[in-house]
Amino acid sequence: MTRTPVLLVHGLRLSSACWVEVVEHLTPQRPVLAIDLPGHGTRRGERFTLPGAVEAVRAGIDRLGGSALVVGHSLGGVATIAATAAHPDQVAGVVLAGATLVPGPALAAPFRLMHRVLSSRPDGGQALSEQVFDRAVPPPVAAAIARGGIATEVIPDVFAALSGFDSVAALATYPGPVRLINGGHDHFRLGEQRFLRACANGRLLVVPRAGHYLPLTHAATFADLVTDFAAAREAASAQ
Repeated sequence: MTRTPVLLVHGLRLSSACWVEVVEHLTPQRPVLAIDLPGHGTRRGERFTLPGAVEAVRAGIDRLGGSALVVGHSLGGVATIAATAAHPDQVAGVVLAGATLVPGPALAAPFRLMHRVLSSRPDGGQALSEQVFDRAVPPPVAAAIARGGIATEVIPDVFAALSGFDSVAALATYPGPVRLINGGHDHFRLGEQRFLRACANGRLLVVPRAGHYLPLTHAATFADLVTDFAAAREAASAQ
């Protein structure tokens, strides 16, 4: 049976490096690729735009053979929705983690405040951000995040790019299967029922005692859920 490739799309300020433990759990079973969005990781210094993010996802799918299960966390979930709406035939399925809150002024305000505070530091807030992730995620993941760089400077571009983008409406255009996977303590859960109703073929899964960084703090659990979803898709295709 052909194994469905998996494309991983990271969250705001992070990079492809943050997926280190998820990749370790997935790669024995199927092809996996983690990409950097514009303005992040190896692409720091580029301007973040939504079309640029869509192109990054599309290019990643092409590298995996032209079709993939796309997994997006937080900002990566928004990029995944936009790319899926633009290129639905290349998306075998969608997993959205911590991405069920529509971007808007209320969401942007605390991030813009964080940008101002961190950007006032000589290192752009890198050291302080590393300390936060040291406490929030397992040590190997925190170390990978630090190596990949924490792109606080991209925050204004991201929220400017997402202004006016209706992620719920975009998700509703996709006819394929969707899994919404949220941590039980994730504040980005607030719109999950609205997103679920928008899915043509959707299912909501909530992991107890996990927060917004569920894929990074509970990598094995998250990878198992992705694997189960991919296997179900493969079984359905084989019938």
